[in-house]
Amino acid sequence: MPLEFDTAPAPAAPPPAAIHPLVARTMQLLAAPALEADNFAEWTQAPGHALLVFTEDPERYRETPDLAVIVPEIAAAFPGRFRVGVLLPVPARALSVQYGFRRWPALVLLRDGKYVGAIDGLRNWDEYLSEVARLLEAEPTRPPSIGIAVASGNDTGSHCH
Repeated sequence: MPLEFDTAPAPAAPPPAAIHPLVARTMQLLAAPALEADNFAEWTQAPGHALLVFTEDPERYRETPDLAVIVPEIAAAFPGRFRVGVLLPVPARALSVQYGFRRWPALVLLRDGKYVGAIDGLRNWDEYLSEVARLLEAEPTRPPSIGIAVASGNDTGSHCH
């Protein structure tokens, strides 16, 4: 008896379970791609302003769904001023070290692929408006680093904090 093969097309891969419904909604509303190591550099290097949304596990960081609701409102307040990309928890953790923010979730604004600034944690609406407006006018700068103590070979015991 000849072997029979199923010729039905393979089902599309389901979206990662880690995507909270409000994050998925934001991605859909803003046509925001999920950024990962393989598409991050190319996407961020495009000309113009880019707003990166660094998400975290909503069970650990309950502010993540809140930020997902806020981001479309920020985009509406600054129509056409930036494109939005979303980093889901695993790539967000891996890529966050480049930008030195200290609280999750966070927004990072880039211009022409270069760091302009970050807004970490949740803020009041007026703070988002003023900070995004300021960042859109700011020049790119070097991202802050995460504070890590460094000792030199001739450390005398005094430390700068």
